[in-house]
Amino acid sequence: MSVAEELEADLVLREDRDGIARLTLNRPKAYNALSLGLMAALQNELEEIASNRAIKAVVLEGSGKGFCAGHDLREMRSRTDETFHQTVFAACSKLMLTVTNLPQPVIAKVHGIATAAGCQLVATADLAIATESTRFGTPGVNIGLFCSTPMVAVSRAIPRKQVMEMLLTGEMIDARTAVTHGLINRAVAETELEDAVQEMAGKIASKSPLVLKTGKKAFYRQLEMTLADAYAYTSQVMVDNMQARDAAEGIDAFIEKRDPEWTGE
Repeated sequence: MSVAEELEADLVLREDRDGIARLTLNRPKAYNALSLGLMAALQNELEEIASNRAIKAVVLEGSGKGFCAGHDLREMRSRTDETFHQTVFAACSKLMLTVTNLPQPVIAKVHGIATAAGCQLVATADLAIATESTRFGTPGVNIGLFCSTPMVAVSRAIPRKQVMEMLLTGEMIDARTAVTHGLINRAVAETELEDAVQEMAGKIASKSPLVLKTGKKAFYRQLEMTLADAYAYTSQVMVDNMQARDAAEGIDAFIEKRDPEWTGE
C-alpha cells in the first residue's frame, strides 16, 4: 500500500471531547507499525492540534491487540536504497520531536506491546499508563538492526544501566518493571485502563492551557541546560507567567476559595 493510499485509509482515528483529543493508531493487523503513511497521518493530526486552542490534552492509543510494534519492517525492506531509509527515519524523528514540542501534554494509553519505535513513542509521550500485561522492548538487536533512534527517547526516560540491558539483550520488560524504571507512570488492570487515562487527561484539561504550554516547554528546555542556566531561564519563565491573566485569576481564585475561570491568556 502506497503512502497516498494509506493516508486515505483512516490510519489515525481522532475524537475530540471535553478538551481532550484522542488519537488512535489504526493499523491493527500490523500491530500499528509506523509505516510512512501512518507517521504522515499522525504528524498531520498533531500539527492541527498544536494550533487548536480548544484542545488541552492528547491521548495516544493503538487499535487491536497492541499499542505499536515499531517501524513497518516489510515496508523498510521493500526498498533498499539509502534515500528511502533516510526518509523513514527522518519522518520518525520529526514525529517524536513534534510530540515533545506540542503545546498540549500527551498521554500514551498502552496495551499489548510497545516495541522499538513503539517503545520510543511511549518514552516520548509526557505521561504513560499501561495495562499490567503490556510488554515493552527495544529488540532491534535480535534482527540485526540496533534500536538507535528509539534509544534517544528511552535513554532520556530510564536510567543508563536499565536501558543498556534492554538495548543489548533485546529482551522485553513487563509493565511493573517499566514503572520501576520510569518508562511509564502507572500499570493498571486492563478493565481500569480507560478510567485511569480519562481521569489523568481530565485533570490536565481542567488547567489553564497557557500554563500547560508554558510549563511543558520550559520542562524540556531546562533539562538540557546547566544548573545555573536552568535557574536563570526558569526564573524568567515564572516572571513572564506572573504577567499572564490566568496567573492572576488562578492566584485570586485560590485566595478567594473559588474555582478559577481560565481564558488561556
